[in-house]
Amino acid sequence: MIEKLGGAAAVVAAKGAELTRLGMSETTVAAISQPDEARVESGLQWLSQPSHHLVCWHDDAYPALLRRIDSPPAALYVDGDPGCLWQPQIAIVGSRNPTTGGLDHAQDFAATLARQGMTVTSGLASGIDSAAHEAAMDSGAQTIAVNGTGLDMVYPASSKGIAARIRNHGALISELPLGSPPRRKHFPSRNRIISGLSLGVLVVEAGLNSGTLITARKAGEQGREVFALPGSLHNPLAKGCHRLIREGATLVETTGDIMQDLGPVAAELQMEIRQQLHPPDNNAQNPVTHNGDLLDDSDYSNVWGVLGYDPKPVDAIIEQTGLSAREVSSMLLMMELKGMVKKQNNGRFSRA
Repeated sequence: MIEKLGGAAAVVAAKGAELTRLGMSETTVAAISQPDEARVESGLQWLSQPSHHLVCWHDDAYPALLRRIDSPPAALYVDGDPGCLWQPQIAIVGSRNPTTGGLDHAQDFAATLARQGMTVTSGLASGIDSAAHEAAMDSGAQTIAVNGTGLDMVYPASSKGIAARIRNHGALISELPLGSPPRRKHFPSRNRIISGLSLGVLVVEAGLNSGTLITARKAGEQGREVFALPGSLHNPLAKGCHRLIREGATLVETTGDIMQDLGPVAAELQMEIRQQLHPPDNNAQNPVTHNGDLLDDSDYSNVWGVLGYDPKPVDAIIEQTGLSAREVSSMLLMMELKGMVKKQNNGRFSRA
């Protein structure tokens, strides 16, 4: 509707008959024509507080990969840093009641992927989700939690401590307005955002009836890579992963199995970033989509020239190249995927 009418303001200003003709339900038309002013005021008060944001469809900050899915949110409430929505992300999801081994795997993979430049995205649930969030933050990286409620509440309540950390080390996000409770129907919808933001989805442990499999299916429908950890034949929480592998998910034993498959979607994200930050040049060759040498591109050559064999912090690379943090982050990921650069444990980069 926003696309058809040219913006959210045009939707609000449109007559009810026009909205109905364009396919909007009578209930939605009534809600737009007679909004709940108390909820509007509550939302405005929330947005007036530090670190609170509303990222709308036409905003530059709206994440590029999420925009491409079949049913992208019209807007995202963000509590934290909206810039991290553009970072290359890997979703790590799984059972709310995992085995000890499953928790260990979630923590190990999240920490290692975070050190390799990935932002870890998950759903703030207990179990695998929370373990992945915490391991990423403990590694000094950002993490993103996609909520199934409004951002004025935390669900489950046991995740309040983790949510407080995430606000300062990434972002809590939701498409749901403030005051939205944790209803069953919210979580499958939430899962499409987790996969839509990410380059790929790693399933650590999941039973055959787990909601985690919904995230994996959404990822496949969205053209994202799906990865699954195998487990014991006697572990019921491995059966969902085994089903995914039979259906075509990549069997994973190390983070290397994941990183080598993320190149195509990472390239799409990298080009979206560059097209947003620089006017497109129709005569310029795209070094990624044409599979040419990255160093034929002047910006990549600039980054390569700044890098040496002694590890250098990202802030120094940004300062010395004059490029944005978003550009440098995406370029370093592409160069790492091609084996050109290496990320050290302290978050610094060097030539490989």
